[in-house]
This record gives sequence, structure tokens and C-alpha cells, in this order.
Amino acid sequence: MGKKILPFVAALVGFVYSAAFGQSDFDRKLQSLYKNTVPLIRSEALLAEISKPDVTILDTRSAEEFQISHISGALFLDYDSFKPKDIENFDKNSKVIVYCSVGYRSERIGEQLIKLGFKDVSNLYGGIFDWINNGKPVVNTSGISTDSVHTYNKDWSRWVKRGVKIY
Repeated sequence: MGKKILPFVAALVGFVYSAAFGQSDFDRKLQSLYKNTVPLIRSEALLAEISKPDVTILDTRSAEEFQISHISGALFLDYDSFKPKDIENFDKNSKVIVYCSVGYRSERIGEQLIKLGFKDVSNLYGGIFDWINNGKPVVNTSGISTDSVHTYNKDWSRWVKRGVKIY
């Protein structure tokens, strides 16, 4: 009996180790990208903030990425063409949460928001990739729930573990 269970236990340990190792690889990748200039918010905390009326969520990816899927209620703010006038009507005292694919582009936008006088800015740790990987919901531009996520390109798609990868 012991000889039959041993391969199963070894496979289970290997699976658990590879899943944990994959997350730590992602965490290392994120740490290599972040300047840590904008406070981070985790997906669970963002989920609790989404429905609050004084919270603005900004998706700072490209229009194509946003159209495939985004966090429900997020507003599109194109990283490549961002100008301060894009947010001139926003309340600088309300909570603003920015995100992109993994948090790099959104951190840059977050830095600009802070320089413009926004008081409460956070960057979603791991971006929409971590959000999706944690089983959180996304919608397409019609507001319909989807399991698709734009992974920026083929190389970056390796960090997405759930859903349909589109690039």
C-alpha cells in the first residue's frame, strides 16, 4: 500500500511546490518592475472597495486591452496618451486605485496623480493578472462577465494562470 501512495504524495508535493514557486517567480518579477513609489493594494482589499461611491478605479492599459476585459466599474485612462486634463474633473480627495497588466504602467500613472495633488492613490499589486489569477471577476466593454484577459503579448501571458489569454 505504501508503495502505491508514495508516487501520489510525491506528485502532490510537486504540484504544491510548483504552484508556490510560480507565484514567487511572479512576485520577484513584480519587485524588479516596481519603484515602490505608489502604495500597493491587494486584490482582496480592492474587491472590498469597488462598490464604494468615493472610489475611482482607473485601468491604465491600452484601449484594446481594456475592451477585452477590465475590472467592473473601472474607467479607461490610456497610459500612452495620458495628460493631466484627462482627470481634471476628478476629486483629488477621493480614493483612486490604478491598475494595468502587472502594475508597472499604473505605478507611473499613480506617480503623476500624486504629483498632481491626489491624496489617496493606490496601485493594484500584480495588476489585472494577479486579479484574474485570484479568481476575481472581469467584464468586457458590454459589461458582460468574461474569462478573457489581454496578456499584452505572448511573453507576458506566462504570468496569467486562469482564463483565456488574448494578445
